[in-house]
Amino acid sequence: MVVCGDDGLAHRLAAELRLVYGEQVTLVVPPSGRRVRQPVVGRARAASAALLDRMVNAAVGRGGNGNGGGNGAPEPAGGERVVQATELTEAVLAEAGVERATALALVYDDDETNIRAALAARRLNHRIRLVLRLYNRRLGQHIEELLDQAATLALGDGATRYDASTTVLSDADTAAPALAATALAGTSKVVQTEGLLLRAVERQPPAPGEVADPGLATLALLSATANDPAGADGSDSSGEQGPQLLPDAATVRAATGRGAVVLEQVSYSGPAQGSGRGGTLPFASLFSRRLRWSLFGLVVCVVALAVALKVVTGEHLLHATYVTLLDLFAINEPALQQSTARQVLQLLSGLVGLLLLPVLLAAVLEGLGTFRSASALRKPPRGLGGHVVLLGLGKIGTRVLTRLRELHIPVVCVESDPEARGLATARRLRVPVVLGDVTQEGVLEAAKIHRAHALLAVTSADTTNLEAALYARSVRPDLRVVLRLYDDDFATAVYRTLRAAHPYALTRSRSVSHLAAPAFAGAMFGRQILGAIPVERRVLLFAAVDVGGHPRLEGRTVAEAFRPGAWRVLALRTGAVGEGGEEDEGSAGGRLSGLVWDLPEGYVLKDGDRVVLAATRRGLAELLGRRSREQAG
Repeated sequence: MVVCGDDGLAHRLAAELRLVYGEQVTLVVPPSGRRVRQPVVGRARAASAALLDRMVNAAVGRGGNGNGGGNGAPEPAGGERVVQATELTEAVLAEAGVERATALALVYDDDETNIRAALAARRLNHRIRLVLRLYNRRLGQHIEELLDQAATLALGDGATRYDASTTVLSDADTAAPALAATALAGTSKVVQTEGLLLRAVERQPPAPGEVADPGLATLALLSATANDPAGADGSDSSGEQGPQLLPDAATVRAATGRGAVVLEQVSYSGPAQGSGRGGTLPFASLFSRRLRWSLFGLVVCVVALAVALKVVTGEHLLHATYVTLLDLFAINEPALQQSTARQVLQLLSGLVGLLLLPVLLAAVLEGLGTFRSASALRKPPRGLGGHVVLLGLGKIGTRVLTRLRELHIPVVCVESDPEARGLATARRLRVPVVLGDVTQEGVLEAAKIHRAHALLAVTSADTTNLEAALYARSVRPDLRVVLRLYDDDFATAVYRTLRAAHPYALTRSRSVSHLAAPAFAGAMFGRQILGAIPVERRVLLFAAVDVGGHPRLEGRTVAEAFRPGAWRVLALRTGAVGEGGEEDEGSAGGRLSGLVWDLPEGYVLKDGDRVVLAATRRGLAELLGRRSREQAG
């Protein structure tokens, strides 16, 4: 497998494939002087990062033409080859072995670079499985269809046999639901794909004599206890016992004093739709409350004068209203020869007309000002509270902002760059924005941090996020804080310190590459991966898998197919499979309607069934990795 990238996601993805799935990986990166520092994927993987540095240095000495890792051994020491290239050309792809590879991941931070490389790779190898990182969703859909069509025309029926698919993912879209859920509910355990929403929650250890609610399924036992300052977000070794994924019923019953992660909610919905009315302004936003009451009072006066004129003259109500309006705008004849009551009503109508003129002028000015300010950034309104303060409007911040507004959560954004890409989104969604450096005094106060529900710091600088979190803690010690931190070891140290200093405050930290890498790695084995949820510093995957061809699933009951610590069948898809293997309800990675949950343990899985299962990365590697190698052979 080949991974090409220029940031931390490429290194984390390569480590995921090599250390978890046991795959041979060729990593294509820019020269060492232009690369970012690769992340350390947990304490247990620090040695592999050092090994990667040694391999890069060796590659530099050979001019970037190393051949390590050709013996097919799954050990990390022989499972990775590094190729350095300033530009990802067709010659570089050929040198990386794309013509013989089963899958290629293009995770550069630039969409155009990934698209150019994908087109070249499809020409070099029609059978290769492509995974692209694209921020532009609409363009990604077109590119996916184009490359799939090219593979189908070149291979015919072989495109399905070799699974020469193209999967377009976005690290921002992958991480945004988890970050938003963390800020709102204190958990990032959310999986959302088209038509499918899974939500897992952390259950506190039950009191003596109580039985914990298992929800729909118990997905994991946590290592953290009440005495662990790292809380539920420590490293794999936090607490007296490490986290245990997919335990069986006996293990759950015996786990006293340990929290659990349970599947709580499953719902179906179509693809997330925008408001569709972002450019329209409701009546209430056009005029101030005082002006609306003034207009309402004038209308009441006109109606009262019309009714009074009807009573005095005995004319029809419509005619009386017409005459009243003529008197109101001073275009009626004076009532010199009429009764005193009629003359008094005419004078009162003229007085109301004098009051109407400034009110109409104020309405016009306010309306023009509202339309003018619709294209400008809004300021946080007075009295705002219970909102989420979002720091950073880059790629990640923009997606998180959109997700929060889809959930109708009030948000105040803080951004230092007046040209940030997310400002247009904030303006369209009419979200208040504070322009300024979050490290400067008074910026967070302007965002009403003292009355906020949570702080979500997702800028690209760890120090900025940490400084903002520490300052917010000094203002609100009990504030819910969510940090985006790049380095895992640094994140673990921050957790322990903040939890120890503020034991009753909720602190979370998330790495975008940590959340996105499992989804990208799974997509390199096909479109089975639906999403992932973090369990402490580990990841639990959700996948849709065809039962046929998997001896550990086919012909077994649901209970027999459950392998503790590896995988667990959660649901059965009822959608029929048409001729030629085409599904009538979309691909595995698309909309999944018609799912049957809470399957009987005695149900026998058979060829033709498609199941949704939760699996560890190593467990899923046993199902998908071996199948992938068999298909490649």
